[in-house]
Amino acid sequence: MSNDHARLFAEHRRAMTGAAYRILGSLAAAEDAVQETWLRWAEVDLETVRNPRAYLLRAATRQALNAVRHRARLREDYVGPWLPEPVGDVTVLGTRASGDPADAADLAESVSLAMLVVLESLSPLERAAFVLREVFGLPFGEVADTLGRTPESARQLVHRARDHVRERAPRHPVDRSTHREVTERFLAAAAGGSIEDVVRLLSPDVVLVTDGGGKRRAALNPIYGVEKVTRFGLGVMQRPDAPPELRLGEVNGEPAIIMTGPDGVDSTATLVVDGGLVTAIYLVRNPDKLGHVLA
Repeated sequence: MSNDHARLFAEHRRAMTGAAYRILGSLAAAEDAVQETWLRWAEVDLETVRNPRAYLLRAATRQALNAVRHRARLREDYVGPWLPEPVGDVTVLGTRASGDPADAADLAESVSLAMLVVLESLSPLERAAFVLREVFGLPFGEVADTLGRTPESARQLVHRARDHVRERAPRHPVDRSTHREVTERFLAAAAGGSIEDVVRLLSPDVVLVTDGGGKRRAALNPIYGVEKVTRFGLGVMQRPDAPPELRLGEVNGEPAIIMTGPDGVDSTATLVVDGGLVTAIYLVRNPDKLGHVLA
């Protein structure tokens, strides 16, 4: 291993972590995949590497796909819905390499909880193809080589993933300021226990997905409808035994409600806003998934 190995790896570490995180939905697992990539990178002859960034992205993606297969059994035994692990500081997750200011917005969108939930519904190969092509801009040929597919097969994987993401996207997306405003209003209503104000913010077909991992109170299935979502959501936020402190924060590059208790972060709630109304709430309560949220 040379100093050049270490320098190049450090230069592209965020991109590798970001690719692995989008595939695995866990920052801890992504960091493990990056560490496995480092062990192999240290043995590579750099004279054979034309594009270090692409090489490392592809290597980290392969490690992430290996981890997906190894973790499949754990997912089968998971108690209740599985949601991606929220991250407070998204600067550890890279995106396209350029100086374009729009990349900050692209980064936030590509790691939002809503986007990660959609990516989780893709097959692992579709997910990896989408991440490499749409998030990091790799050519189809390199995507194909990474996944062991032909270029035409890689194009089909990306095309299916694009269609799926488009179908699941809000029909009337809102800008960041509106998203923040709706989240603030929801927070104020929940903190004040105002059922009427909460109801006014919810879409008739709203869904609440809670992830407690069997370690904290959570619904074992998604909850649908304004009445049931309001009742369960306020029950979590207004627990009579030990009500958490509610504050506005940021998770995965978007506004979120952070709930804290005596032991630190208790839960995070991220809202999907479509046309000014909340269509989905992702509530992460599993303590194993909250270590990367800023208290």
